[in-house]
Amino acid sequence: MAPVYHEGGHPSRIGWQLPPFYCPFERELIHPKAAELEERAIAWIDAHDLYPDATERAWGLATRGADFTSRIIPYGDIEPMLLFAQWNYWAFATDDWQDSDTSAARTAAVADHGARLLRTVEAPGSALLPPGPHTAALEDLVGRTRAMLTPVQLRRFTEGIRDWVFGATWQTANAERGIMPSLNDFVAKRISSNGTRFTLTWCDVANGIDVPGNVLYSAPVQALTDAAGFIVSCDNDLFSYNKDDHQEPWEQNVVNVLAQHHGCTPAEALPAAFALRDRTVTLFVRLREQLGRDAGADLARYLLSLEHWIAGDTEYHNRAPRYASPRNRNELPVDGASFDIAWSDVPSDPSVEPPPVPALAWWWQQLDGSSH
Repeated sequence: MAPVYHEGGHPSRIGWQLPPFYCPFERELIHPKAAELEERAIAWIDAHDLYPDATERAWGLATRGADFTSRIIPYGDIEPMLLFAQWNYWAFATDDWQDSDTSAARTAAVADHGARLLRTVEAPGSALLPPGPHTAALEDLVGRTRAMLTPVQLRRFTEGIRDWVFGATWQTANAERGIMPSLNDFVAKRISSNGTRFTLTWCDVANGIDVPGNVLYSAPVQALTDAAGFIVSCDNDLFSYNKDDHQEPWEQNVVNVLAQHHGCTPAEALPAAFALRDRTVTLFVRLREQLGRDAGADLARYLLSLEHWIAGDTEYHNRAPRYASPRNRNELPVDGASFDIAWSDVPSDPSVEPPPVPALAWWWQQLDGSSH
């Protein structure tokens, strides 16, 4: 079923048929207990009255947080996956609050809320957030998360939230000042606002992966992690473009940033967005193969988990009503709406050289024999 929108509404700047997605990984995987996961996650949402009315509930469920979890972690332990799915629904609600806030102090509000959220995770019972269903749901999540994660995992999780808040605050500050970031600035910070490390902590927990810190935080592994986060961020920008194209100033995404960079329209920038994405996928494949040659068991599983994240995230976005029947064009989400994307086994840009973007160059420098 194609994306759903009204012909009489404002036209899309980039159209509704996206180019093929280069994905040289195993595709369309989903956890065998995906239906159970969704049922239990929705029961938790309703128990906490996370949404104030039926319309908000419909749009909240349209984020399909459980489907996202089931596709990026197709073989994980169901209990950590359930907790992660619930965090996803909660995070989507927070993200939408940030996007809808139009007060003069948007940046201050996001920074203040982020600081209170972080301290609530680090020190439960600090009473920093106003009482209500959203805070009660958060406190439940925090309590169960602290009980499930090891101290090291909890530290990674907290740093993941800190990184997400940092990225969201930077992005909100740009919007408040009416600034579209440069391409170099954007790519350097996009993986933060996407919640890359927040997500990957849960992937590791659910998959039982425990990569030693001196390996996980080595430059090549961090470059691969960042590259994966950037690919996923690009896909989010491409699928969510029409969902956000009513915003003023224009949404900070890879298409609009490239349009500014090249002095062209968003439609004309779309091929450049896919080229940048695909060149990063090519880098990911090369660096992943290099790291896999001498990888221990946990690192090997981590590398595979990154592949699952990339492929599963693309398929999730393809099918989620949040994107395929966007709220700025529909009163309610439409079940079954899909972008009906095509897959490609070859990149739209065949170059193996780093793009002329300094903030990305260090990823390519991790390749053996790199002269860049």
